[in-house]
Amino acid sequence: MRRVLGLLLVVTIAITSSGYVPSALAAPPGISTSAEAAALVDVTSGRLLYSAKGDKPMRIASLTKIMTAIVAIEHGKLSDMAKVGKNAFGKEGSSIYLKLNEEMNLKDLLYGLMLRSGNDAAMTIAEHVGGSVEGFAHLMNEKARMIGMTNSSFKNPSGLDEEGHYSTANDMAKLTAYALRNPVFREIVKTKVKKAPNPGESWDYTWTNKNKMLSLYDGADGVKTGYTKLAKRCLVSSATRGGQQIAVVTLNDPNDWIDHTRLLDYGFQHYPLQTLIGAGEAVDGTGFVAGTGLSYPATEEEAGKFIRETVLNDPASTDSRLGVAGRLDFKLNGRAVGSVPLVAPDSPRLSARSGKSFALAVEGRAGWKQSDKWLYILQSLTRVMFTGKTE
Repeated sequence: MRRVLGLLLVVTIAITSSGYVPSALAAPPGISTSAEAAALVDVTSGRLLYSAKGDKPMRIASLTKIMTAIVAIEHGKLSDMAKVGKNAFGKEGSSIYLKLNEEMNLKDLLYGLMLRSGNDAAMTIAEHVGGSVEGFAHLMNEKARMIGMTNSSFKNPSGLDEEGHYSTANDMAKLTAYALRNPVFREIVKTKVKKAPNPGESWDYTWTNKNKMLSLYDGADGVKTGYTKLAKRCLVSSATRGGQQIAVVTLNDPNDWIDHTRLLDYGFQHYPLQTLIGAGEAVDGTGFVAGTGLSYPATEEEAGKFIRETVLNDPASTDSRLGVAGRLDFKLNGRAVGSVPLVAPDSPRLSARSGKSFALAVEGRAGWKQSDKWLYILQSLTRVMFTGKTE
């Protein structure tokens, strides 16, 4: 119990101390797209690296299904069998051609949703997880609020054009960064081809991912295509190189494959990860070491501008008694970008597998209410204790 409380305290310090607000600081010039709106985000930190009309509310077509998928993963049970109802059967738009009253497990439905953009899968998922489209839309909007999507409204799980259903490039960048931290979501969206059982038939469903970036770009690992007559071409893509994952959002972009290639290259070239401190590294003048490591995407110009601030706890405080001597805050151009706990050089916390993941991932959650942060912490701790894995 003491070990769990100690880990909880470390995570709490990383969250409450950062005050992080993603921003495009000193972005290198010379990049533009054909998109009506675009955003580029570093997934782990949540830092917005580039934005053009990023806060303009727009139709997002099937990019909606990113939200549908993460809500279903977090609120549903992947092994549950969901029945295809009359509202899902023959749903207009893209489809995986589910039969009326057919049953499919939630995980396979998610593959059909994300690889083939099945609107019938979206409706089946919504009715199974949310009880109704309205109930599921409520969950979608609650998740949007929780992760700081301030200019978004969801009315349906598919992205079919509907009054009051919209988002922005910046909000979709936040959502994508959040979703890509989930291992189930990551695995689904990077899959090129998926087979699933087809009850009553001698052949399996075979779904090929519509996202051409998976084949066009080295290191590509997601995320989702989208199109309606009103929204036009929409795309979210992601790629990982050298341990850094970056995602791009474009809305109404006739040249999206080309633009995404250019924006991903731009991100990796101009905003590589800078190691701010390593786990176990001594912090001068304190006698303590960093309990976790911390990296952050920054330009060459910014690399030498990070400022460290040490905050030590009262030795008689509960924090100190639980092994956290204080924290080391990092700022860039006056903005907090992250914190790491300070611990004794022989602290058992240095071997905690989840520490680095938590320290980096929580930065993009600074806009959450405190209750939402605690919920995320508890969910993460549950994964660590019972699976030994983190996001």
